[in-house]
Amino acid sequence: MSRNTFDFVQTTVLVTGASTGIGAEFARRLAERGADLVLVARSEDKLIALAAELEAAHPIRAIPVAADLSAPGAIDTLIGKVAAHGVEIDVLINNAGFGTFGDLATSDPVRIDQEIDLNVGALTSLTTRILPGLIARRHGAIINVASNAAFQPIPYMAVYAATKAYVLSFTQALWGELHGSGVRVLAVCPGPTETPFFEIAGNDVMLGSRRTTTDVVRSALRALDRGRPSVVDGIGNAFVARVATRLAPERLLIRVAGRYVSPRSSHQQL
Repeated sequence: MSRNTFDFVQTTVLVTGASTGIGAEFARRLAERGADLVLVARSEDKLIALAAELEAAHPIRAIPVAADLSAPGAIDTLIGKVAAHGVEIDVLINNAGFGTFGDLATSDPVRIDQEIDLNVGALTSLTTRILPGLIARRHGAIINVASNAAFQPIPYMAVYAATKAYVLSFTQALWGELHGSGVRVLAVCPGPTETPFFEIAGNDVMLGSRRTTTDVVRSALRALDRGRPSVVDGIGNAFVARVATRLAPERLLIRVAGRYVSPRSSHQQL
């Protein structure tokens, strides 16, 4: 993979979960770099407002597409809408996802299914549909937003952590498949970040300081330029993810992870 700076000028970037948080920050930073955007999330009003903001500030095109990507058939519908706008996707940012908090035994099975469908199914399906075009043009990028939760099991967030472990493994394997193809692939692993994720769950769900969305996107774009398969945002987060989780005994690792998450029945969609 090239270690040169990825040029976003005259590219079209599809961002899922674009209405708030990390997704909206990606949209703003890439609009500054000259990329056209397809903005996807459930909240149509927020998408329309963001698209208007970006088009007013930069000479780019921003297309809002409201969609619940966890719904059956949603990915094919999205692909059809993108094609109807006459654009080809050069960069895919799979950011949409949500976490559920609480004991699995008392969780809503339907909501758990939706969590897996969005965090794993939609990400994989959208990647599979967009990737062939990138390979054919020998240029493009896929950025999948995983999490520091990918590196260890987390009691009371068992499904969320497992889905993010999938995202990390899937992306790293895809990086290996695409080496030399001209297509860059990156998994971004944020730790606790100032996003709407914690609003419903409560600020006491995870302890410690939180990074900003600007921090996360800056780390991601730097790693993309360097051709890395994955990046953990923040030095402290990287130490915990890359070092501490490998050195700690399994039982201790699980117990310590569980201490940072209180049993909850709430959830938050990003």
